[in-house]
Amino acid sequence: MRISSKLVGVGVLALVTGCSSLSPSSMVNKLSSLNPFASKSKTDQPAPLVELKATMAVRTAWKLDIGKSGPYTFSPALAGNTVVVAGGSGDIARVEAESGKQLWRVKAGSELSAGVGTDGNLIVVGGTKGTVIAFDMEGKKLWTSQLSSELLSAPTVGQGIVVARSLDNRIVGLDAKTGEKKWTVQRVTPSLTLRTAPGMIVNGSDVIVAQPAGRLSSMILATGAPRWDQEVGVARGATELERVTDIGGAPVLFEGEVCAASYQGRVACFDAASGSPKWTRDLSSEVGVAVDQRFVFAADDKGALYAFNRDTGSSAWKNDKLAFRRLSTPVSFGRAVAVGDYQGIVHFLSREDGSFLARAALDGSAVIGTPLVAGSHLIFQTQNGTVAAIAVE
Repeated sequence: MRISSKLVGVGVLALVTGCSSLSPSSMVNKLSSLNPFASKSKTDQPAPLVELKATMAVRTAWKLDIGKSGPYTFSPALAGNTVVVAGGSGDIARVEAESGKQLWRVKAGSELSAGVGTDGNLIVVGGTKGTVIAFDMEGKKLWTSQLSSELLSAPTVGQGIVVARSLDNRIVGLDAKTGEKKWTVQRVTPSLTLRTAPGMIVNGSDVIVAQPAGRLSSMILATGAPRWDQEVGVARGATELERVTDIGGAPVLFEGEVCAASYQGRVACFDAASGSPKWTRDLSSEVGVAVDQRFVFAADDKGALYAFNRDTGSSAWKNDKLAFRRLSTPVSFGRAVAVGDYQGIVHFLSREDGSFLARAALDGSAVIGTPLVAGSHLIFQTQNGTVAAIAVE
């Protein structure tokens, strides 16, 4: 079970606090080694790739190396017609989305654990020691703000506020100009959670935050006051392991609706203004969803890719030919939906029926984070630090 290498318990956090020589990632690995679920059964082996006769042309338009991600998740961010990327070693770069031309590259001054967040005026990343670091769009460092613990989720920016969440589930609003703390919200953290990067997204004057225990919360950006709070996943089972139902990846905002998926829970869509549920369907996923005008796409923890009708939540199709290939968050683009796997292979499927259209190989390491649509390209980032733009022709 993939979850075994991603569990964080209260006892683990206590050890991290009490012993500075042990990193959070080493604690997670220690927990994994003690977990009886850590070994995979033969039925959980990744499905071999079948021979594919491509019916759609794809090519790699450009690549760059931003540095390995280590145990963390990084996602590229769009700023106008440019892409901003970051890696675990502390490199941050801004490149032209169409050509891949590097406009600048800077060092953050520390190792990074989360990023990138931007509103087109400010760039923010998270450091491994709980810092939020801000840069202007030319790569000049503006400020650093210290949080209570490590960041796993990329900070987000909106309405002059930077919102960041630390591992102890403190959500902090920082002044975008100075880094000064404006508000703090402490959320209850379950005794056992996934070590993932549940995301946040700005919705006008609000921020929608994916929470542990499968909750989705909307808060006012200026004050942190609650707007609404809803369950995506409902905890089931007798043991704490069976009741883990954290949201994976970032929620997606589309035409006034917000959608998300949770581990051992559901995929669900809500009215973004009021939080009123639109529909829910049972699904277990560790990554985010993709949304377009017709469908919501979700990859489950067994490697199946689903399409749900966006209006009703009814099933449109399912492709289970990528079983246990540890699929990334999918992305919808034109007539295709694309998803990466643990070997750095990007699979393109028909958005209408889920049939395979094409595939592209990156660098052999897992595709991480949320892929990005940037003009005529799809941008993927891998665990080994390759950022690749794929053109669909």
